[in-house]
Amino acid sequence: MKPGLCAGATRTHRHDIVAERSVMEEGFRIYSTPSLVMDMEMTCHDLLGEYLSDTESAVGERVEMDYLAATLEGMWVEVTATVTSVAGRRVNFMAEVRDEFEVVGRATHVRFVVDLAKQRERLDARAVKLAQRG
Repeated sequence: MKPGLCAGATRTHRHDIVAERSVMEEGFRIYSTPSLVMDMEMTCHDLLGEYLSDTESAVGERVEMDYLAATLEGMWVEVTATVTSVAGRRVNFMAEVRDEFEVVGRATHVRFVVDLAKQRERLDARAVKLAQRG
């Protein structure tokens, strides 16, 4: 990892809640749980990505999320990711999602920095096992 990543670093992304990001609930289309989780994880991923070298990536290790309020299709949300700690290659985040009225989601998320070459070796080995499964 490049130097400089520390607790308190933040990034915010804004998303419009469109049909593809929503599900039908009680006659209303609302922000789906999978979209909420993906948006939080990707905001954390993008923040961490600023500090990775060309030979590194990061994988999600854990997400613990609370969905607090429904956001209707046609609204927007802002997802803010904040680094809470860095311990070697493990980076902990807090993510908060707000719509135009209130906080609608909170999560803790852990990402682990991996070496791309080593990750490729692990994935290639799994692909071989899959092919041999036959």
